[in-house]
Amino acid sequence: MTKLISLFLAACLGGAALSAAAAPLPRTIAAIKPGVVGIGTHLRTRSPAIVFHATGFVVGDGLSVISNAHAVGSLDTERLETLGIVTGKGDKLEFRAATVVAIDRAHDLVHLRLSGAPLPALTLAGSELAEEGRDLAFTGFPLGIQLGMNAVTHRALLAAQTPAVLPTPTSRGLNPRTVATLQRGTPFTLYQLDGTAYPANSGSPVYDPDTGAVLAVINMTLVKGTKESAITDPSGISYAVPVRHVHELLQQGGAGK
Repeated sequence: MTKLISLFLAACLGGAALSAAAAPLPRTIAAIKPGVVGIGTHLRTRSPAIVFHATGFVVGDGLSVISNAHAVGSLDTERLETLGIVTGKGDKLEFRAATVVAIDRAHDLVHLRLSGAPLPALTLAGSELAEEGRDLAFTGFPLGIQLGMNAVTHRALLAAQTPAVLPTPTSRGLNPRTVATLQRGTPFTLYQLDGTAYPANSGSPVYDPDTGAVLAVINMTLVKGTKESAITDPSGISYAVPVRHVHELLQQGGAGK
């Protein structure tokens, strides 16, 4: 009987240890979410006034925001359309204007700068490449504001380090970043993730589930068919730009390091 009780207690303690080991991600998510924002534009005469384009995240002194360069398009300056970030909760949206400090089109990254009160900033990991096979997580707004301003977290595995130039059967598959990469001669490394990202996840921070240190930025997802199928029939294969290129971008801008 005593032996059975001992075994039962050992099993309970083992379960508690496993539970404690699994606990860091919920705490990390709670710390990450306040620094994850939407990227969009505001036009007072438009309905809706705020249009959501992608996800971004706050770094440095709390006034610098990183996202994908493709999230920042041309503005209707005649009608006073403004670029900025979207924050808030649920259907209560808040817009803060931002200016572009630096754009790295080759790596599809943009550095935006806010004014006013700083936001909680995420910590960037070092510039060394992350090893294949490690567990990751990313947080963002997969379908923009269709689900409200409720950041969503996905787990992912770093499946491979792969060249940035993906095979394309015709010249139609060449986008500006691919052309820029080809002109440079040497393709840079992307992380291929075994995890499902959606269109508005572009710019989401990819981070260590235990520490929250940002290792990469979600850049694109492999589409099996039409663009719409990225939502209805996702491939489960996504790509992210290593954080070393974020460090380089912040050095260009000289602010918010």
